[in-house]
Amino acid sequence: MGTELLLGQIVNTNATWIGSRLADAGLDHFQQTVVGDNFDRVVTAIQKAAARADAVILSGGLGPTRDDLTREAMAAAAGVELVRDDEYVVQLRAYWERRGRQMPESNLKQADQPAGALPLPNPKGSAPGLRLSLGNSVLFAVPGVPAELYPMIDNHVMPMLRDLAGGEDAVTVSRLIRTWGESESMVGEILDDLFESSQNPTMAFLASAGEIKVRLTARAATREGAALLIAPVEAEVRRRLGDRVFGADDDTIEQVIYTMLRTRGWSVGTAESATGGMIAARLTSVPGCSDTFRGSIVAYQEDIKMGMLGVAAATIEEHGVVSEPVALEMAEGAAIALNVDVAVSITGSAGPDPQDKPVGTMVVAVRTPTATHVRTLNLPGDRERVRTLTTTAALHHLRLALEDAL
Repeated sequence: MGTELLLGQIVNTNATWIGSRLADAGLDHFQQTVVGDNFDRVVTAIQKAAARADAVILSGGLGPTRDDLTREAMAAAAGVELVRDDEYVVQLRAYWERRGRQMPESNLKQADQPAGALPLPNPKGSAPGLRLSLGNSVLFAVPGVPAELYPMIDNHVMPMLRDLAGGEDAVTVSRLIRTWGESESMVGEILDDLFESSQNPTMAFLASAGEIKVRLTARAATREGAALLIAPVEAEVRRRLGDRVFGADDDTIEQVIYTMLRTRGWSVGTAESATGGMIAARLTSVPGCSDTFRGSIVAYQEDIKMGMLGVAAATIEEHGVVSEPVALEMAEGAAIALNVDVAVSITGSAGPDPQDKPVGTMVVAVRTPTATHVRTLNLPGDRERVRTLTTTAALHHLRLALEDAL
């Protein structure tokens, strides 16, 4: 509940958190709805949700102000009166007295509840939660403030939901396989028959920032049992996608690179033009990165590329500043200037105006103690998208170069 969610003024993190709790408990979670602070629309949303689900969790709208409508809407949806809990009025006044403050009379609204509702304790705030039957469904209303919502869900709502589900102890486990180097559609084609044939675990695809994630979700009586169901499917996904797979679950490309560098005892640095230090920022986001990362040279202008990185003027004149020969000399120069084992360099035309080559032409080079790799990328989008995609691509080319260096 909340117009602020519709306006984008706050992010609906409660929905993500509740979803993960339901999944961990093995409870099927089918739909989420966001509705603004309008009485008729809230009533309609509650009635529709109760008609399609065995249980409905209502988050927010339990405060003391006029735009907090959940109690009234629950009562209207169920066709019952709103009644005041005199016992809770006493508790409310005591709550405010313990804080040495006078309670505004508007807070008495938080003692109102639909007839027949069961209050849910809220030791973190002044608004109790509510449980109310509506037809064949059960409504659970909880505060929208995360510090109050989390314990109420864990301590009261989840145990009640498990009981309603007949004490079912099944759990749901998801495994996220992280890939880079193919489009979402191509990954889908490679795994299409697995997608069609897999019922438990199920398979889904997620794309973000140039990476494609394959999510496998299994349900079993225990986490161990679910993991056993996932294992053979994961093995086949990894076999088919090969070195496109770089990690799983919470692995990030930065963490993978850090581990590879540290295992080899190698240091790394960057020489960046169009990305302006974005690769260095990603590499240094990992705790302990000082074990492997030494520094970065952001070399936008040609004289910086020549003076600090040793790029030859003749190379720029012959090939242009956005070229593979220049990227190679930048990487070699960075290795020397920063005294590192591994260097990553970027030169390119990120836009909005072309520089030497069409916008989206980006060149990445990686120099390791055993080889030097270079590749020209042709990327879509505006300036920031090109820079973001280039940064991700550079990190993955670094990973592949490190794998080749084994």
